[in-house]
Amino acid sequence: MRTRETTLATPRRDILDIMPPTRIDAPLAPSAAAGRPRVEAREASAQDAGRLIIVSNRLPYRFEDDGAGGFAFARSVGGLATGLGPLHEQDGNLWIGWADADACMDEEERAHLSAALGERACRPVFLDEDDAEAYYEGFSNSAIWPLFHGFPQFTRFDEEEWEAYRRVNERFCEAVLAEARPGDTLWIQDYHLMLLPSMLRAKLPDVAIGFFLHIPFPDYETFRTLPWRDEIIRGVLGADLIGFHAYDYVRHFLSSCRRVAGIENTSGTLSVDGRIVQVDAFPLGIDYARYRDAARKPSVRASVESLAAEKGHDGCKVMLSVERLDYSKGIPERLDAFDAFLDRHPEWAGRVVLMLVTVPSRENVASYRALKKRIDELVGLINGKHSTMDWTPVDYYYRALPFDQLVSLYAASDVMLVTPLRDGMNLVCKEYLACHDGDGGVLVLSEMAGASYELHEALCVNPFDRAGIVEAMQQALTMPPDEQRRRNAPMQQRLARYTSKKWAREFLAAVDDVKRRQAGMSAHLLGPTSAGRLLDAFHAAGRRALLLDYDGTLMPFSDDPARVAPDERLLKVLARLGGHEGNDVVVVSGRDHATLEAWLGALPVDLVAEHGVWFAERAGRTGRTWTMQEPLDNSWKEAVRPVLADFVDRTPGSLLEEKDYSLVWHYRTCSQELAERRVIEIKNALGDGLADRGIALMDGNKVVEVKPRGVDKGHAAHRWFRDPAYGFLLAAGDDRTDEDVFEAAPERAWTIKIGSGPTLARFALKNCGEMRQLLEALAEA
Repeated sequence: MRTRETTLATPRRDILDIMPPTRIDAPLAPSAAAGRPRVEAREASAQDAGRLIIVSNRLPYRFEDDGAGGFAFARSVGGLATGLGPLHEQDGNLWIGWADADACMDEEERAHLSAALGERACRPVFLDEDDAEAYYEGFSNSAIWPLFHGFPQFTRFDEEEWEAYRRVNERFCEAVLAEARPGDTLWIQDYHLMLLPSMLRAKLPDVAIGFFLHIPFPDYETFRTLPWRDEIIRGVLGADLIGFHAYDYVRHFLSSCRRVAGIENTSGTLSVDGRIVQVDAFPLGIDYARYRDAARKPSVRASVESLAAEKGHDGCKVMLSVERLDYSKGIPERLDAFDAFLDRHPEWAGRVVLMLVTVPSRENVASYRALKKRIDELVGLINGKHSTMDWTPVDYYYRALPFDQLVSLYAASDVMLVTPLRDGMNLVCKEYLACHDGDGGVLVLSEMAGASYELHEALCVNPFDRAGIVEAMQQALTMPPDEQRRRNAPMQQRLARYTSKKWAREFLAAVDDVKRRQAGMSAHLLGPTSAGRLLDAFHAAGRRALLLDYDGTLMPFSDDPARVAPDERLLKVLARLGGHEGNDVVVVSGRDHATLEAWLGALPVDLVAEHGVWFAERAGRTGRTWTMQEPLDNSWKEAVRPVLADFVDRTPGSLLEEKDYSLVWHYRTCSQELAERRVIEIKNALGDGLADRGIALMDGNKVVEVKPRGVDKGHAAHRWFRDPAYGFLLAAGDDRTDEDVFEAAPERAWTIKIGSGPTLARFALKNCGEMRQLLEALAEA
């Protein structure tokens, strides 16, 4: 066996380390359309709005003591540092990251280092040694990394390491707050800092925050095993834009937002405390020209020719594997496949060499030491089994390679094997293609790597399918040059267009777009100016009518509709408002009249139940009497009830609510994907027969309601809207059923939508908490 082991201190690349005061005086207008903005938006603005502050675990410089009382610096060459480097170098922009300095460094030495980094527009974060180890080697790389890559067997959940992770995120928050100014954009990188966006949002509510995860986001069933899943989701949702490398990760994250935090999305747009948050995929590129041009340098070409002469004698071909030492990279599985390939195709003996380059990583972690030992043993077994006097099948290097040497290997190899078991992106495959610009070379790529979504012309394999990898190796080694160039050309053209620089510009342009959309919405939030005008109008009126929805407006939603009884604070404010001689308070709800009577019957308020089927004036001396707005028939329920009951049986988490004159299918606790499919199926199952019976199907907030046609809240509200005696009208609601009220309201009415989304209301509040604050202010008037 021929094994070369030379350990360098620094691996070649490490991408993974690295009531509101808003005025509102205009009617609600449509917000900017969602979707990917043009990249030129950020280029045109040229950062006019403020600086860019990049926040990552590592700084973009490697440094060491120069032996003369100073420091020697070298720019990191990883994908993140390369992609963000040009933006970082613009005047005024900053990069904040962990200095990872010697724990024994005293305050004076730290100050010296900070000054030296400050000259390079970097601000170091210094961490306590114990916190640093528990945060980095502990929670980040022993909990999040293995879990998110699908290796629960290597996952460790430790309370103390979680607390250290939280403390370090707080330390980063302090460092950012010390630098941030109005108008700045904060771009937070990767899994080490997943709590930081919400920490910064709490302190800087209006700042532009982007977050990018450079590793996969797992499916919900995997993510739910994390004890601190809610904190992680809420932490990331502090950002305005959340980016991933691939849409699968977007889909998994959105699913967890729904299942963990109860937050739904529309085309990747979430509403978080009344604030728009966009989630999207932005595949990271490389500095394509750098690799292409390096491969054409005379010195590199000479190295390629030398390597070809050494390895390529007698038509011997070179297969290359370059990976950081990690269990997610599938290196043992790759070696097993190569062994099986040589067994199955003995004709390749002496005609192919696997150059295996493994970059040292986390050598102080037991699982990584065990992985290294296993790789060493496999290399020894394969070489001992297949070697001849003049041929060794695996040429093994355990070291980081200088850039030019790496490019030489890329350019000299006939086949590139990139078969990780799970990888957020993987830039090695892109670097290989850039070094073969306009030429042949075959890429064998794992479908579990994020890059596979872009590079589908490669030979894509399942990394767990040994036979499939063996077949791909044979196909790669025998592929005609014309087919190699035909496959590579479209991939190379895409990579040359979508570079790391374009990735960064496009992400920041998308942050700008989200902030513009937020401004389009927040311009209609009921802020101090408009709230003051509303209170003035309330004071000036002799008679006032307040029409209020219940669920989502006066009380927050619950998975169990029966568990939303009013609290004492709400009862008191409604009693005070309704008890005023000039006020008529009306609760207009989809609830059945028995529930409203039980919850609100003792209050001096009017009640409208089942969207307008039932009406009851405030209780008098003789009690409250419920009357129907008009005669209705409910015999249709006998035919519809079994259909909806069947969907309850088929849809875990759903339930059927029966009212006097309507049936309601609730799906708040269901899987979003399944519920969406069931809603379509319900509509198809009930079909046009509803119209013949005078029945309508209505979509609400996580409900499908079947009820008599022509019965809606807007029709019920006419009783108050048509009365000229009212000098002040207010209507508030949160969902589709309340849009009928907003549409029926006269222009002079104050209409308020609770939450985000398109609406006919003139104004908006973020949540029911803010609505109750407004009612309390009116009660004090």
